[in-house]
Amino acid sequence: MAELTVSKLCKSFPTRAEPLEILKGIDLEVELGERVAVLGPSGCGKSTLLHLIGTLDTPTSGSVTLGGVNPFTLSEAELARFRGEHVGFVFQEHHLLPQLSVLENVVLPMVAIGSASADSLRRAEELIDAVGLGGRRDHKPGELSGGERQRAAVARALLRRPKLVLADEPTGSLDPENAQRIGELLVQLPADHATMLIVVTHSMELAESFPRRLRIEQGVLASANEQ
Repeated sequence: MAELTVSKLCKSFPTRAEPLEILKGIDLEVELGERVAVLGPSGCGKSTLLHLIGTLDTPTSGSVTLGGVNPFTLSEAELARFRGEHVGFVFQEHHLLPQLSVLENVVLPMVAIGSASADSLRRAEELIDAVGLGGRRDHKPGELSGGERQRAAVARALLRRPKLVLADEPTGSLDPENAQRIGELLVQLPADHATMLIVVTHSMELAESFPRRLRIEQGVLASANEQ
């Protein structure tokens, strides 16, 4: 079995008439270190798929298995712990706390669970160096460019060595130059950290950096590598 397996995943939302089906039986397998881009226009269900895989939402039916565990069978407390340990998120907006430095923001996931230590601080510093912000670790987000803030968000997502990193339109609010830099950084991550990476985007330029490309069409996944 693949490290990440999505099977017959469906999601619908209630309406006054019939339920609105967004995802209609998604099947997906991803191995450790694999990089996957999911394309599709706004409203096609890309973010919904990412939220389901990341356990931020629950499916109408179907299953997600990560490392042999179906997280939707866990209690609420167990699910929160599982998500924190195994899944990292990068969103279109960086969600850095403005009153904290880059270093403090990156190490925050460990502080939040009461596990901050000298080791986690060292790892945060290493990640900040890896994303090219070594000279900016003491700066606040307001002192950084948009691209630098997003790089800090990538470092934060990797702090706990997650098996899976999910990025939702990570370059959507950036200028073309910074978008290219973030795309290159994301593509390099799995090889460096043995982490699975799934990026959803409407940008073909970003998707072309990925060896495996998929497209959501009418609620199901189709290969986009030949397109």
